[in-house]
Amino acid sequence: MKKLFIDLEVCYKCRECTAECDYYNRDENDGVACVLERATKMLVCRKCETAPCVEGCIFDALEKQEDGTLKRYNMKCTGCQTCSIACPFGAAYPQIVPYLTSQCDYCLESCGEEGEPLCVRTCPLGALKYIEVEESEEGDVYIIGKRLAVHSLPWRKD
Repeated sequence: MKKLFIDLEVCYKCRECTAECDYYNRDENDGVACVLERATKMLVCRKCETAPCVEGCIFDALEKQEDGTLKRYNMKCTGCQTCSIACPFGAAYPQIVPYLTSQCDYCLESCGEEGEPLCVRTCPLGALKYIEVEESEEGDVYIIGKRLAVHSLPWRKD
């Protein structure tokens, strides 16, 4: 099964994402921003025992899950980016904590004539791909959910 593959090492070279999003209920680029946020929380976040980002959120929009990952409640989040300021490691990137987000649907129904999502076709650095990919710890490729694969050098405690 094809997955949306994002190479975070390439992606973060852009200061602002210019890949277009074809999500039907989008506002600007929220589908891509949602994918970036999800990948960052899984691989870049330090998963602190006492998470300053969670404690610093005055709206209780962040919750630390049992596996150490963060969950953001979009309806509580005001986009104040206090979590970004509170993170001592700079792992809560302010540019990927949008106020309102759309959930990326990976363009399952509308990949267009080229057979690729619009974000893949319009990513200027080629950081997004729609490919068959397997998880590979040696290659730093991680599967997140059923439809997302991410290449990143994950933070490891040891």
